[in-house]
Amino acid sequence: MEDKMIRLSGIIHESLVNGPGIRRVFFSQGCKHKCKECFNPETHSFDGGELRNMDELIEELKSNPIISGVTFSGGDPFEQADKFSYMAQRIKALGLNIWCYTGYKFEYILNNLKDNEAWEKLINNIDVLVDGRFEITLRDESIKYRGSSNQRVIDVKSSLSGGEIITLY
Repeated sequence: MEDKMIRLSGIIHESLVNGPGIRRVFFSQGCKHKCKECFNPETHSFDGGELRNMDELIEELKSNPIISGVTFSGGDPFEQADKFSYMAQRIKALGLNIWCYTGYKFEYILNNLKDNEAWEKLINNIDVLVDGRFEITLRDESIKYRGSSNQRVIDVKSSLSGGEIITLY
């Protein structure tokens, strides 16, 4: 990849709430979904945030031995799938587990892979996908790793290989 810059709205260096274990969280800048009462409305604009060098972000991961995984959140990482797929491939090589949050449904992503090579690369390099738009009317603070009950925590590898959606929580 020639352009090694990604537009992020922020980073949490050590999180316990964006997936299991201690995780580095990269918040994508840019989201088309604009869910009502979104937790991160500042991430919606495609012009906000700041440009960061992806190789430097990956190098920084190597310097923290307590990180057990990485989470891509947003905004929506699928809006910058070429960038996040690049990062995911390199993060997987470090032996870290990858979670990704998206407003797109898993089925929609799969049905549109032929039109978007970057989506295919991203979905094939993440372990868990939390899919679906946040729905304020379905908000449920008692469920793990998601904001509303319509969202699913999907085991991507098992779902892709088995031909049916396998949820974890």
